[in-house]
Amino acid sequence: MMLDQDRRSLLLSALREAARTDILPRFRALGASQIQAKSGPADLVTVADRDAEARITAILNRDWPEALVVGEEAVSADPSLLDRLDRAEWAVILDPVDGTWNFANGLSLFGMIAAVLFRGTVVWGALYDPLNDDWVEASDHGAEMVRGNGSRSPLAASKMTEPEQLNGYVPLGLFPKQIQRRIAPLFPDYGRVTSLRCSCHEYRLMAQGRADFCLSGPTPNVWDHAAGALAVTRAGGVVRFLDGGGYDPLRRRGVLLAAGSEGLWSDLAAKFSFLAVAD
Repeated sequence: MMLDQDRRSLLLSALREAARTDILPRFRALGASQIQAKSGPADLVTVADRDAEARITAILNRDWPEALVVGEEAVSADPSLLDRLDRAEWAVILDPVDGTWNFANGLSLFGMIAAVLFRGTVVWGALYDPLNDDWVEASDHGAEMVRGNGSRSPLAASKMTEPEQLNGYVPLGLFPKQIQRRIAPLFPDYGRVTSLRCSCHEYRLMAQGRADFCLSGPTPNVWDHAAGALAVTRAGGVVRFLDGGGYDPLRRRGVLLAAGSEGLWSDLAAKFSFLAVAD
């Protein structure tokens, strides 16, 4: 099922409006009382997250009332909202500020993520950079870089396979300490392994062919991965769980591996196979 142009325009317009109104005016202008910790000191939420999600949700409830809207902050307040995803014909998944730690600390490395599910399958996604007003859009037409002036460029995933030349992202801090001690010694096998603390930009770079692989933590939150997994796949890459299961936005446990090609996915999956058991 393809998402029609009117709904795509509605979603992108809502993202851009929330960026202009709720997010950008607060970048590097947040007071201490406007930043709060959720599960721990590195898991932050700001007034920008909440207000942006509320604005986008209100727009969608008004103009697309049949769609279930599931935002990260709404789920934080009511986790049972996720249980409705498998019963919804249409659902919109929102991460109003992805990379909130970066945003709250004044780093220009954050984004906004939206994905659309039709009967549990991801059919459209956008990875939006508010600072540059451009986005990676993924649909049945492929993956494209779209700029604020409307220009579009098709994207293709990397086909690099030489380990010493690979650039990848691994969120080491999301794993238990004993698992971190098994993951970290593998890093020198590759050209560069790091983390941007922002799924939006990690997946954007993968879809553009500028990064070669990406691992998720053991809890693959749908708002972090649905749009990015679709973008990498539509750009010609491969996204599956380490146990071999295809990407499923309803799945709540498991380590997700995105790679530029089938061969690279298989090589990396063999190296990180212990995470399929440890998740």
